[in-house]
Parts: sequence; structure tokens; C-alpha cells
Amino acid sequence: MKILITTDTFSPVINGVVTSVLSLYRELKHAGHDVRILTLSHTGDVMTIGDVYYVKSIPVGVYPDARMKLPFSNRIVREIIGWNPEIIHSQTEFSMMMVSKMIARKLGISHLHTYHTMYENYLDYILGGRIITPSVAAFITKHMFNRLDGIVTASLKTKKALQSYGVNRPIHIIPTGIAVDNFQLSLSGEERASLRAKLSIGDHDRILAFVGRIAEEKNIVELLELLPDVLQSHPNVKLLIVGGGPYWKELKTQISTRGLESHVVLSGMVDPEEVYKYYHLADIFVNASTSETQGLTYIEALSSGCPIVCRYDPCIDDVVEEGFNGFTYTSRHQFATYVDKLLRNDEFRIQMSINAASTARKYSGNVFANQIEDVYMNLLRATRVNRAPFARIIRYITKKR
Repeated sequence: MKILITTDTFSPVINGVVTSVLSLYRELKHAGHDVRILTLSHTGDVMTIGDVYYVKSIPVGVYPDARMKLPFSNRIVREIIGWNPEIIHSQTEFSMMMVSKMIARKLGISHLHTYHTMYENYLDYILGGRIITPSVAAFITKHMFNRLDGIVTASLKTKKALQSYGVNRPIHIIPTGIAVDNFQLSLSGEERASLRAKLSIGDHDRILAFVGRIAEEKNIVELLELLPDVLQSHPNVKLLIVGGGPYWKELKTQISTRGLESHVVLSGMVDPEEVYKYYHLADIFVNASTSETQGLTYIEALSSGCPIVCRYDPCIDDVVEEGFNGFTYTSRHQFATYVDKLLRNDEFRIQMSINAASTARKYSGNVFANQIEDVYMNLLRATRVNRAPFARIIRYITKKR
């Protein structure tokens, strides 16, 4: 099968969309499909590297790393059309979705789209949220999506949100998969000691780790608010925050204002191939975000055998199993109680770690790609039926009536 994946953002940018695209690409290639990626150039220059086609783009300044395609840059697009893909799977809602729709119309092929981002949580980045309100965002989403052949969401939460916007196209719930094995690599005692020393974390310190983009919508400040309650019972706890992003400076200010400098460690950006080490360093993975459509870092943590304590959100209903691989909290008291329970009972925490690693298997990249592949096949069959002469005659007669 010839499959075209389109996305506005791609490597070397690091985010959930890029992780999902890379996972899907690798698994589909492994299954024997001819897969190519059409994306915006992070340098602005037109280029082709292997199966990745970069079109000319410029930064737009709405959100860090956000770019848009230049309207007169079409050579790469013509090459893709000449390649004649059988199906298009777009991953973002901006420039490349428009290009995807154009290619789908020109070739008469199906267009599937994965909805990764709940934009109602990001509207403040666009003129402070004064122009595009949640209702306007919902209207735009409905207008764009009701012209698609199908939509993929990672959770029921996201599917319900799209339906509330008025989206009436088929919606398939398929959690994004990851390379689980990459997070189950062992961390030697020497590597562990070296990393702790690098981060200025003592041998007897217990670690709560947040891994992800440092952005306001991730609600990291709530973890700072909850940390003092934990420190009352466990003064040797350190909150390790792994990642970088637009909220970095403000986060440092918040840490200083709260007098938490000695209990919060900021690692900065980490090489994706090294991230698993930080999960293995942690006793507990913590997260207070409610802006996720799925939250790949939860699955990364589970794959690493790291129990989870996070704010409840519907997107993780099938990910965090209460008392088995983690806990979800809805109050300040619950957070401190769950953390205390895991830190006080090593036997319980170790069992939770084993459970976490085992449940992560259902989110492997292979399972993810197989489910996506089934959707592709159904769309291809529907396209062939619609192209059949008899089907065209029926549509013509129906239209005339």
C-alpha cells in the first residue's frame, strides 16, 4: 500500500505528534508498506531526505516551532502526486491538512486525519485568545473535519469533544503506540549514579518525575503547589522536571518564589534516546495536566516500569488502573496520600512497577499500526466501491431525483 503521512511538525522538533508519526511510519514500513512523509521544512529550505519530503515554509510566531507552507512552493507536492499514493493520513490541522485535501481531491483517494491536540487549551497563544474563542475553534474544526473520510482520536474524551463540535464523520478511537522496548532498556548502577550526580540528586533522595513540554497548559505549577505536602512526610523528595519549552523562565520564577529551589531539579531538554533513563531514575511519575488527548508520557512511564500519580482526566481512563499501575487524584490530600503510600512501601511500589511495564504492552507501536492499517483497508475498499460504474450511476440517478 502507498501511504502518505502529512504533518506540519516533524523531527528535529520533539513533541507528541512527531513521536506518533515516527512510530506509525516505522511500523508501517516494517509491515512492508511504501510510506512517505510530507512536512514543513524546519529550516525553510526545500529538501528530500529518504522518505521525508520537506516543503518550503516560514515561521508564523503563533506558537513555538509553528510554521506555515509558502503558497508558491509546489515542486515537492508535484513529486508526491506523481508518486500516486493510495491513501493520505494527515496529522495536523494547518498547512499540510490543506495540501492533503488538495492531493486527495486531485487523485480521488481517501483522506484520514488524526486529531492530536485539543486546541481549546492553546487559544491563549493566538492574540491572547481574544480572536479565536472556544466556540470559533469548534466551528472551524467542524468545517474542516466534516469533509474528511475518517478521523482518528487517541481517546473517548477527544471523540466526545469532536462530536460536541458537530463533527459527523466516522471517528475511530486508536491510542497512539510507542516503541515500548526502547523504554524497557536497563539502566546500570554506574549509569544511575552518574545521572544522579549530574542532576545533583543525592543517593538517598526520592524522585518524583515530570517529563514533557514545559508549557503553561501542562499545569506544572500545580505540582509545585502540591510538593510541600509531600515534603512534610518525605523531606528527601526531589521533583525532577525533564524537558524544555516556552514556560521555562516563568517556571523557574515560580520555583524561586515558592522557595523550592533545593527540592526541584530542572534537567532541560534531553536527547529522545536518553529519556528512558530519567523514567528509570524516578520512583514515581507525576503529572497534573488536563490538556492531553492521550498523553504519551504516561505510556512511556508505564513502559519504563514507573508507577503514576496524576490528576484525573478522562483521556487516561484506560491507561492508569487505580491501585494497579498508578493512582489518579482529584484533591490535594489525595496526591500526598498516594505519593506517601508508594514511597513508604517499597514492596508495593515494586509490584506497581511490574504491573506498569506489563500493561504498557497494549500500547506498543505494532498494536497501534495494525489498528490504523485496518482503517486504511476499510477506506480503500470504500473508495473502490464508490469508483465502481454501478455506484456512480446510482449516485447520478439519486442526484437527479
